[in-house]
Amino acid sequence: MGRAGVFDPPCEEVKSVNKKISQLLTPRYGLYFLVMVAFALANLLFARWDVAALELTVVLLIYAVHWRTMVLRRRDTARYLEQWLGNMDGATRDSALNCPLPVVMFRPESGEVLWSSDRFLRITGDQEGLFDTKMSDLVPDFDGQWLLEGKNECPTEVRLGHRRYQVFGSVTRPAAGEEEAGMLATTYWLDITDLADTRDTYKATRPVVALLLLDNYEDTLKGQDDSVRSAMLNQISQRFAQWIEGTEGIFTRLDRDRYLFIFEQRHLARFQQEKFSLLDSVREVQSPNGIPVTVSIGMGLDGATLVENYRFASLSVEMALSRGGDQAVVKNRFNFEFYGGRAKETEKRTKVKSRVMASALGKLVADASSVMVMGHRSADMDAVGAAVGVCAIARRKGIAHYIVRESGPTPADELYRRVEGMAEYQGVYLDQEEAMLRADSRTLLVVVDTNRPEQVSSRELLSSCNKVAVIDHHRRAATYIEGAALNFHEPYASSASELVTELIGYLMEPEELLRGEAEALMAGLMLDTKNFTLRTGGRTFEAAALLRRAGADTAELKKLFQTDLTDTVAKYGIIQNAWTYRQDIAIASVDHNVGRVSAAQAADELLNIAGINTSFVLYPEDGRVILSARSMGETNVQVILEALGGGGNAGAAGAQIPDATVSEVTQSLIAVLDRYFERDSSQEESPGDDDKKAQSAPK
Repeated sequence: MGRAGVFDPPCEEVKSVNKKISQLLTPRYGLYFLVMVAFALANLLFARWDVAALELTVVLLIYAVHWRTMVLRRRDTARYLEQWLGNMDGATRDSALNCPLPVVMFRPESGEVLWSSDRFLRITGDQEGLFDTKMSDLVPDFDGQWLLEGKNECPTEVRLGHRRYQVFGSVTRPAAGEEEAGMLATTYWLDITDLADTRDTYKATRPVVALLLLDNYEDTLKGQDDSVRSAMLNQISQRFAQWIEGTEGIFTRLDRDRYLFIFEQRHLARFQQEKFSLLDSVREVQSPNGIPVTVSIGMGLDGATLVENYRFASLSVEMALSRGGDQAVVKNRFNFEFYGGRAKETEKRTKVKSRVMASALGKLVADASSVMVMGHRSADMDAVGAAVGVCAIARRKGIAHYIVRESGPTPADELYRRVEGMAEYQGVYLDQEEAMLRADSRTLLVVVDTNRPEQVSSRELLSSCNKVAVIDHHRRAATYIEGAALNFHEPYASSASELVTELIGYLMEPEELLRGEAEALMAGLMLDTKNFTLRTGGRTFEAAALLRRAGADTAELKKLFQTDLTDTVAKYGIIQNAWTYRQDIAIASVDHNVGRVSAAQAADELLNIAGINTSFVLYPEDGRVILSARSMGETNVQVILEALGGGGNAGAAGAQIPDATVSEVTQSLIAVLDRYFERDSSQEESPGDDDKKAQSAPK
């Protein structure tokens, strides 16, 4: 009988509902008709027969149209309800009509309300019925698109007054031959206000663990008089106290340069909105010789326990230090968020760490069956030079060594050919497939000049090797190679070749280094320092001196940096397309492939223009837009290009943006630049600055 009931005529419940609907529909406009008739009768009292007759005629016509409309509405509504209720058995029908949840039926295409239960009338505050009403008028936050997409639950909470609801529903589509009737949506409204408030309170009161570290404690405080040190620490403490005011958290000093801060998560949004103003506030404190104090902040949240939050905070502060310090890093269970990092990096390295790393690397190489070295995709001379330096260490210890070389042309092809010309390096190059076949459980894989797994030459080889060592100078990004047996990461170094040269200094004598190996390392140094003019420190020249004693000839290396006439013309063609933005930024965007070497050289050349301290070059390549950025040090181009999916270091960075045009990426770059400089802009720019910037942009 259950299935046969589908074809039965409408039951008594349906007729009862239809009758109730008729009663609700009929009296809606009766008062208005009475008023119009009263006006017509008033004209009769004043013997204005023609006006009274005209008014009565108009009233009758309006009433006829109204009556016809109401009849059609009743019929359509009855048809919807018969379709909805007629396909139910008695128990289901009774449950629908007497549902303890507020229920409303409407047309999902137009939002027109057809029927609602008394409970829905009460929560909307409309006790006279909801006919001739749209859902958007009743509940402005409600969007029924999810019903049309076939979903049975609204993806977001819906607010109605001071209450919050989770909405469930479904759509009944018209039967064959009744398509003109349209679809019918039925929704059920579950009040979750108390549950949602409890959930929000739980989230807001979750603990956040923060570690604060004074980056340059040794440089600014050590060696100062007690009175000067006390005064500076007092100023720092005052700024810490101002920053945490109102959080009612726990703040304590763990060590001379390390602090612990535990607070509730509801205060984190304020810190993020202010972009961790403590970074700027602490930087105002300076030592007598003018060195500003900087602080790194690491925060951990969303962990299952306080211990896990503390571990997240430790990883965050380590990440901040590996990116140059003077910034805040927030980590949850899934990712990192970065704030600040705009200050110019200062060299902060110790030879103790280099000696320890050299000893550890030497043991790893000696215990390995073979050593494989690879850099990043599209390897440059720094990656190749560092790889050759690691091979020199393995050669000195008598361990088989190989360089994993990607297929296709790279910017370092000429250096590859020079290295291959040495007798000791015959057969040293492997492609990815050969490397996978030769690797065994004792193979040591050394990754140089990158710390990001998605940028290495062979990610499959990285995943298959049990022992991995990383040597890199780029600032760490959110994704990095985890679980490495050795991680020699120094963002203050000029290049990976400099780091490898330091390791060589502890593991072998300069005369044991082949001249070709020394020149490969020197080429990497010269490339990343722009011939020792950028990002150089005392350790950079010490490394160069060691390589010079090993026989590296800088005059001979000059030939590696020469370009042919075509590339030179292409480079200056890029420069001709450059335009200035914010007076000291040069942006060159071209609509054709110019080659990565030419683009990088053009970005370097733009910094030679007076008044320019930052440059960007954009061009298309194989469905992507390649972006190369350079900075004299005032602007951190890594932070800028990270927002576009790229990376690098403060002075040189790059990005590859797929499925976009040069024009689109240029506009995205400008938006990122505006956000990067927004704090300075709000303080320094005048109302006319926007006009100046607009005039300098390309038409």
